[in-house]
Amino acid sequence: MQSMSVLTLATDDLDRSKAFYRDGFGWTPVFENDEIAFYQMNGFVLATWSKAGLEEDSNRKGLASPGAFALGHNVGSEEEVRQVIARLVAAGGHLLRPADAPPHGGFRGYVEDPDGHAWEIAFNPAWPIDANGHVTFGV
Repeated sequence: MQSMSVLTLATDDLDRSKAFYRDGFGWTPVFENDEIAFYQMNGFVLATWSKAGLEEDSNRKGLASPGAFALGHNVGSEEEVRQVIARLVAAGGHLLRPADAPPHGGFRGYVEDPDGHAWEIAFNPAWPIDANGHVTFGV
């Protein structure tokens, strides 16, 4: 079985990070304290954790900045892509790529959260999204 339970992103400023995810995506933590915030997603948990806390917990000092990956957030229309990107930028995100139609199809743009984690905001008409927000891979 292919499964992922928790995805944890390191943050330099947890309050700034929570404001970005709250005001940009509209997400509310299901648990939070001074070091970590957990967001219940559709099938897994997203965590934002202070970099120092994650370094201590994982015994990995000097965590590098992100860059070699992008997280994806699929929405139901091209207009939703534009709206989500605008909210994320207004909430402190940095626009990496304005929304456009790539050669492989669909519609997407990229925004970086305040800690440099890249998010692709995408609409793909071949990837249905059910009522629970679950995306199904399609071609």
